[in-house]
Amino acid sequence: MPNIKIGLIGYGGIGRVHAAAYRAIPFHYGLPADSIQISAVATTRESTARAAADEIGCDEYSADYRDLLARDDIDAIDICTPNNSHHEIALAAAAAGKHIYCEKPLAMNESEAFEMAEAVRAAGVKAQLTFNFRFFPALTLARQLMAEGFCGRAFSFRGRYHRSSYISADKAMSWRLQREITGGGALFDLGSHILDLLYYLLGDFAAVNATLDTLIKQRPIAAGQGETAPVEVDDIALLQARLADGTLGTVEISRMGTGATNDVLLEIFGDKGAIRFDLAEPAWLQVYDVREGDRVRGFRKVEAVGRYAGQRAPDWSMPPGFMRAHAECQYQFIRAIWDDNSPEPSFVDGLHIQRIMAAAELSSARGGWVDLAG
Repeated sequence: MPNIKIGLIGYGGIGRVHAAAYRAIPFHYGLPADSIQISAVATTRESTARAAADEIGCDEYSADYRDLLARDDIDAIDICTPNNSHHEIALAAAAAGKHIYCEKPLAMNESEAFEMAEAVRAAGVKAQLTFNFRFFPALTLARQLMAEGFCGRAFSFRGRYHRSSYISADKAMSWRLQREITGGGALFDLGSHILDLLYYLLGDFAAVNATLDTLIKQRPIAAGQGETAPVEVDDIALLQARLADGTLGTVEISRMGTGATNDVLLEIFGDKGAIRFDLAEPAWLQVYDVREGDRVRGFRKVEAVGRYAGQRAPDWSMPPGFMRAHAECQYQFIRAIWDDNSPEPSFVDGLHIQRIMAAAELSSARGGWVDLAG
C-alpha cells in the first residue's frame, strides 16, 4: 500500500480532531507510522498555519489552500473549514486531481452539493464526507441487522439530536450563527448527522413536514459586548418525515436542549423487531425481537464494543469513543484510495442529506409537506 499524503485545510477544533485521528490510524491497524501523513496545512493566516504545522509536526504550511493543491506530493485534501468554503475548495481540489475528505454538511445548499458531487464524478477522484457517527460499532451492527430483515417491515422511526450549546442568551455570535457562512443552524450542524444515520439504516427520504425556529433572536456581537446582532439561523428543527418506502417518522434537532451534552437517540420499530441506539452507550445496541415469544420479550442490550474489522489495538473488548469513530471514518476513506473502491458516505450521500434539509427549510417557510427534489 502506497503512503498517503494529506493536505489539511483548516485547523480549528475539528481540524485538530482530524489530525489526531490520522495519527492514530497506524496504531489501530498495525501500519507503518509514515503510511498516512499530513504533509502540509493551510489556514487563512500565515501565523495560525505555522502554529498548526508545529502542532501537527509537518514542515509545510500556507495561508492559501491553493498552495496545497499545487503540490505533487499531496494525494488527498481534508476540508475542515466553515461551510461556505466547502464548495470552492472541493471543486478546485477535484480539478487538481486530489482525493477529497470533507466535513459535514457537504455544502451551503442543494445546488452547491450537486455541483460538488458532479465535479468529483467527472474528475474520477475519491470523495467522502465526515459522517463519523456511522462508524460506531453499534451502528455498524444496526446496519447489518436492518439488511438482514431483523425489524421486518419498518412501521416508524424516531431520531433525536440535542445539545445545550446555545441556551444562554449571553453567548456571543459566531460563524455557526451566521447564515452567510454556515447555510443553516441546528438543522445543518446537528441535523445532518441524525438525518444521515436514518438514511444509512432506512434508505432515501421522500418528503418532510418541518418547523424551524430561532429561540434567541439577538445575541452579542462579541463576548461581553452590549451591542447585539440578529440570529438568522434556526436553534431548533422538528421534522415529520416519510421515506421512499412510505415509512413515517419524526426527527428532533435542537441546540437548546437544556441538560443535553451530546444527546443522540435513534429508534426503529418494525413488525418483527425494534432497535435503539443511544450515544451515551456507544458500545451497545438495544434490540427487541418479537419472535422470542411472550415470556422472554423485552429490549435487551447487545454488545458491539470495539469490533472494527482488522483492528489490532485497542482490543475488541474496549468500548469505542468519539475520536475512534472519526479515525474509522478517515480510515475507510484511505482504504477506498488504496483499494480503488467507492468511499462511503459519498458526496452523493451528502447531496441527499442536503436535499432533505432544503425541503425542511422550505416546509417551515411555507407550511405543509414538501417532496424532495430529484
